[in-house]
Amino acid sequence: MISGCVAFRSAALALALAALLPAGAVWAAPEPPPATSVEAELVPGVYQAAPVDTPDQALTPQVYPPSVAEDALEPSDAPEGAYALVEYVPLGDAVGRVACSTRTGPYQRQVERWLELTVDGKQSAADCEAIRVFQVQHGIKPAIGFAGPVTWAHMQLLAARANPDAAKKCPVRTHRVACVDLGRQLTWVQQGEKVVFGPVPMRSGRAGYGTRTGWHTIYWRHKNHASTLYNTPMPYSQFFSGGQAFHAVYDTIHTTVGSMGCVNLRLQDARKLWDVLRTGDRVYVWGRRPGG
Repeated sequence: MISGCVAFRSAALALALAALLPAGAVWAAPEPPPATSVEAELVPGVYQAAPVDTPDQALTPQVYPPSVAEDALEPSDAPEGAYALVEYVPLGDAVGRVACSTRTGPYQRQVERWLELTVDGKQSAADCEAIRVFQVQHGIKPAIGFAGPVTWAHMQLLAARANPDAAKKCPVRTHRVACVDLGRQLTWVQQGEKVVFGPVPMRSGRAGYGTRTGWHTIYWRHKNHASTLYNTPMPYSQFFSGGQAFHAVYDTIHTTVGSMGCVNLRLQDARKLWDVLRTGDRVYVWGRRPGG
C-alpha cells in the first residue's frame, strides 16, 4: 500500500569509501541513480557511513486520530553530527585529502559573487583561500575551498534569513502559508508579510519523483509516523499532498539526490514546524530542484 524513497549516492562514492576504509573492510555500494548534473560526479569529502534515507510515502497513508499516549511521546533526538555540513568534492580531492582544491566547482560563479571575488567562473588560489575561510567559519567540511553544492546552499540560506520572500514568489495571505522554494531548497511559513517560521534548509523530491507544485492543504499530522513498508521513522509528519509530507530525517538533508517527494527537514526544524502549522493550513510549492 505504501512505497518509499531512498536517496542513493553516486557510484563514485563507492570508490571514495573503498579508498578510505581500512584494509579488509567490505562496503556494499547501492545502485547509483542516473547522472542528472555535474554534481553526480562529486562525492562526500569526509568519510561517512552511507545513510539510508527515510522512505517517503508515495500513497496517501491511513489516517487515524493518534491516542493521547502516542501524541505525548516525542520522537528521539538525531545522532550527534547527523546534520553536519559535508561538502561534495571531486573524488581525487577526497582521496588525496588536498588542503586547497584547484578544481572549479559547479557553483564557482555564484560563490565568487557571494564572496565579492572576481566573477570569472575559474578557480584560483585566491578564490580557494576565500572559499576555504568561509567554509571554516561555517563548519563546512572538508574546508578545501571547493565551490560545491553544500557551500552554495548555505550561502543561499544566509542570504534568505532577512527576507526569504524578497522575490515575492510565495503568495501573501491573511492566513498561514507554508512556502516551499524548490529552487533554493528552502522552506518557511509566513502569515501576511510576517515570517513566523524559518527559513530552513530542506530536501525535496528527486528527478522523476518531484514534490508536487502549486497549492496544497495540511490534511493529517502524525508526530510519530513510520513507513509501514520499511519500518523507518518519519517524525513530525505533516501530510499535504497524497503521501507527500513535511517530516524529519535522521541523517543529512544535503545530498545531491533528493527524496521521493516529501520535504525532508532536520529534526529540530521539523519539531518547530510542528508547533507552527495546524491541520487545514495551506502549503504553496514552486520552482524546480537543482539538478532534477
